[in-house]
Amino acid sequence: MKLFKSKRSTNAHPARNRKLFGIGLIGFTLLILGGFVLRFSFVATVGEVDSNNLAKQRQKQYRTDTVLQAQRGAILDRTGNVIAEDSNTYTLYAILDKQNKDGDKPDYVTDKEKTAKVLSRYLAISEDKILARLNPTKKHVFQVEFGTPGTKLSLAIKKQIDSEKLPGIHFRETPSRLYPNGVFASHVIGIAQAQGKGGGLTGVMGLEKQFNTVLAGDNGYRRSETDAYGYRLPNAKTKQKAPVNGGTVYTTLDSGLQSYLETLMTDVQTKYEPKGLTAVLMSAKTGKILAASQRPTFDPSTGEGLGDMWRDSLVEDNYEPGSVMKIVTLASAIQSGKYHPNEYYQSGSVKLDGGTVNDWRSGGWGSIPLSKAFPLSSNVGMVKIEQEMGAGIWKSYLDRFKFGQKTGITLPGETSGHISFARPLDQATTSFGQGIEVNVMQMMQAISAVSNEGKMLKPQIVSKVVHKNGKETVYKPEVVGQPISKETAAQVIDAMRHVVNDQDGTGVAYKMPGVDLAVKTGTGQIASPKGGYLTGDSNYIFSVAGIAPASNPKYVLYVTMKQPQKMTEPAETILASIFKPMMQRALDTTADGTVAKDTNTADVPEVTNDALTTAQDTVKKAGFDVATIGTGNKVVQQLPVSGIKALRGSRVLLLTNGAITMPDLTGWSKSDVLKFVQLTGKKFKLVGDGFVVRQSIAKGTLLGDTSGTIEFKQQ
Repeated sequence: MKLFKSKRSTNAHPARNRKLFGIGLIGFTLLILGGFVLRFSFVATVGEVDSNNLAKQRQKQYRTDTVLQAQRGAILDRTGNVIAEDSNTYTLYAILDKQNKDGDKPDYVTDKEKTAKVLSRYLAISEDKILARLNPTKKHVFQVEFGTPGTKLSLAIKKQIDSEKLPGIHFRETPSRLYPNGVFASHVIGIAQAQGKGGGLTGVMGLEKQFNTVLAGDNGYRRSETDAYGYRLPNAKTKQKAPVNGGTVYTTLDSGLQSYLETLMTDVQTKYEPKGLTAVLMSAKTGKILAASQRPTFDPSTGEGLGDMWRDSLVEDNYEPGSVMKIVTLASAIQSGKYHPNEYYQSGSVKLDGGTVNDWRSGGWGSIPLSKAFPLSSNVGMVKIEQEMGAGIWKSYLDRFKFGQKTGITLPGETSGHISFARPLDQATTSFGQGIEVNVMQMMQAISAVSNEGKMLKPQIVSKVVHKNGKETVYKPEVVGQPISKETAAQVIDAMRHVVNDQDGTGVAYKMPGVDLAVKTGTGQIASPKGGYLTGDSNYIFSVAGIAPASNPKYVLYVTMKQPQKMTEPAETILASIFKPMMQRALDTTADGTVAKDTNTADVPEVTNDALTTAQDTVKKAGFDVATIGTGNKVVQQLPVSGIKALRGSRVLLLTNGAITMPDLTGWSKSDVLKFVQLTGKKFKLVGDGFVVRQSIAKGTLLGDTSGTIEFKQQ
C-alpha cells in the first residue's frame, strides 16, 4: 500500500496544460480583438461614440465661427443731427512670431526700432517703453499689447497708424457708443453699455433703454473650417449670414436749443449749487419737447457724473409743484363757472379742518378781489376758489387734467404721482400745489391745455422710428383730452400776463422787452422725512412756467430749482437767468432750427483731417478759441463736432495725431475739461466746480497710464 503520491502524478500532463493555457489565451485575445472590430465597425457605420456624433465633433474641432457684429442704430435730433451712434474702439497689438506671414509677406514686426518710434507719435507711451514691449524677456512670444495707452483708440488714430504700413501691427475691434455732444439731454437719451460675454451694447437708461429692441441689431456670422494653424481646409465650404443693423430713433429735440439750455443750466448749477434743477422747452401747439435737461447730470461719453444720479428727474421724480399748480386751479374754476373775480376775500390766512393756510406774504394784502389772487399768488385766494368749486368739481378737474396718471411719454420709469384728497384741508392745499405730487411731464401736459386752446397734448420726445426692416412708425401730436374751452384758456393766459406785467405781480423778474409773455411762478414746500415740511429760506422747489407769445403761443418753458445751496440771489433772479435767455433763443429760432437774430453763437467748422495750422486758423476765424492736444501736425478729432452752434469765444479742442501730452488747463471750465477727458480717454479725478486752478500733471507731460487730479474753484 502506497502512502504518498509521486511528484510525477501531481503534474502528470504539463504539455497538455500548456496547450490548454495557450488555447485559452489565444481565444481571449481573439475575443478582445473581435470586440474592437465590432466596436470600430459600429463607429464606422453609425458615426457615433458614446452618443457623440464624430462628424459633428470633427466639425467643431476644425470649424471657426466669427461673429459679424451688427451696428446699433442711431438716435438723431429733429433735423437728423447725430445724438448717439454706433462706434468702435480699437486695441493695438503687435505680432512677434517670425513664422507668421500674410501670403508671401512677413506679418510680424520686422523693424522694432522704427515701429517703436512711429507708435510713440500716436500712443501715450514713450519710444523706450514700446521698444521694451517689442523685446519681451520671455522666449517664443507670439504677440504683445501695449497696456492702457494701446486700448480704446479712436477710428481716426487707427487709420493714422494703418497709414504707416507697419508690418505685424494689428487692431482688435470693440463695439462702443459715441455721444458726440457730451452732456446733452443725457438722462433723456440715456446710455448703452456692453452686456455679457458677447460684448453687445444694451440700453440701460433713457431712450437707449426704451427703444432697445429697435436700436439693437441682429448679429450675423461667418463659419469656415480651418486647420490648427488657422488656414482654410481644402474644399471646405464657408457659410455666412449677414448682420442686420439696428433701426433709427428720431427725437423731437433741437440740437441748437438743447446745447444752449445745457450751457445755461451748467452756469446756474456752478454758481448756486442746487440739489436739483430741471428745464423743459415744449412746442405749445404740438407737445413736442425741443429741449430738456436736468442737474445733476452726466457725460455719457466719459461716464463723468453718472454715479450722482441714475434717475431721469423729468419722469421718475415726484414733487409738490407749489403755486404753478394755480394755473390748473384757475382754469378749472373758470371752466366750471365757479370763478367770481370781483368777489372780495380777506387775505393773509384762513383756518379750516383744524389747520391754517397762510399766504406767502405775512399778513397778506388785506381785503382784495379774487382777480388779484392769481397774480399775487395768494394761497388763501386759491382756497377760496377751491371752496366755491367744491371738492367734487375740483377733483373732477384734477382727473380731467390727468393728474395721478402717467402721461405715457416714451421714456422708461415714469411715475404716476399722487393726490391727497381725503380731508377738506388736503382738498384745499391741492389748489395751491401742496398735497399733490406730480412729475415734470405731467405739468407740461397740463399747461399745454392752456397754450393749445383747451386741447391737452401728450408730451412727445420721439417723432419717428425707422425699424430694422425699413418700416416707419411716425409719432404724431396726440390730444389726450380737452379739460377746458378755448375761451377759458384765453382767460388763463390773460391772468398769467398780469403775473409778469403788474407792478405787484410775482413774475416781474421774468419780463422780457418786446415779448408778449404769460407766466406763473411757484414756491413748493419740501416734505421732511420727520414729518411736516422743511424750513429755511432755500428749502423749497422754486419754479416758473411761461408761455410765449401769449397772443399766439409757440413755446412753453418750465424751469424748477430745488434747494440752492448758495442762494446769493433771489430765487426768481436765478431762475430768470435760465428762463429769459432760453425763451428768447426759442423765439429767435426759425422752423428749420436756425437762429434768426443770434450774433452770440456760430457754427463750429469741420477741421478733422486738416493740417493743424490750417485747422487752428479756421477755428479762430469762426470766432472760437483753440486748444490743441497732442504733438502731431494733423487733426484727427475735434470737440465740439462740426455743425453744432456754440458761443463765440468758447473753446474748441483739437486732438492731433501725435503723442498725447498734458496741456495747461488753468482757467478751463469744467465742461471743457470733460471734453478733454472724452477726447483723450484718460482718467482724472475732478475736484470742485467752476474753473481749473490746479492740475497734478505738469504741462507737456506725456499722458501714460497714471491718472491725475484737476481742481476747480469758483471765480
